[in-house]
Amino acid sequence: MDPKGKVALVTGGARIGQAVAQELARHGCSLALIWRESRAPAEASAAEARAAGVRAVTLQADALVETQVGAAVDKAARELGRIDILINMASTYQSAPLAALGSLAWAEAVDSNARSAFLFSVKTAPHMRKAGSGRIINFSDWTAVSGRPRYTGYTPYYVAKAAVAGMTESLALELAPDILVNAIAPGPILPPPGLSADDSDKVIAATPLRRWGGAEEIAKAVLFLVQTEFVTGECLRVDGGRHLY
Repeated sequence: MDPKGKVALVTGGARIGQAVAQELARHGCSLALIWRESRAPAEASAAEARAAGVRAVTLQADALVETQVGAAVDKAARELGRIDILINMASTYQSAPLAALGSLAWAEAVDSNARSAFLFSVKTAPHMRKAGSGRIINFSDWTAVSGRPRYTGYTPYYVAKAAVAGMTESLALELAPDILVNAIAPGPILPPPGLSADDSDKVIAATPLRRWGGAEEIAKAVLFLVQTEFVTGECLRVDGGRHLY
């Protein structure tokens, strides 16, 4: 799919999401940017998209509330005329030690990472079919796609991202041939806020390419999965070879 003249709906538009939005706008793709609390990054991405000559709207919605998701998707389609691409980047990454893990923390992790992607997928699919084709790109994690939990204290997160990978495969089958569904599984892309220099060095030492990838590498992967015509049901690791160690 050529992104020029198309419309992409992007959830989770902070940090890496801003780079993804900018890359799509540079290729002539209009944007509907969904935000819940981080309005400023969404507005900044929208302004940059308009400066690049494409249309952009920002819409507030809680990705866990089905009625809000449906309303935001429908409004984006009305304002921009169509929806061709969905980028499900909304996610949370929080430690949840097993000894203190309760059902609420479990539900929050699974819902914010997997249920949100499912809701946006099922709400946007009819609009994509109306447009004649579509692309859904989910976000898993290199650990889940590699089948290696790696870190203790993150069981709900790991399970949720494994669910995203499974959902990607299932939706690819359900929505074929009109809609291609794939996922990206990032590794060391950007250091988390507050990460110490020592911990950053440890990550680099455990990554064969010996560096953090940078948000632009995710943007490149998104563009590939938008443009491909024969890849579906895949989870693409963008991790600098981290899974090899």
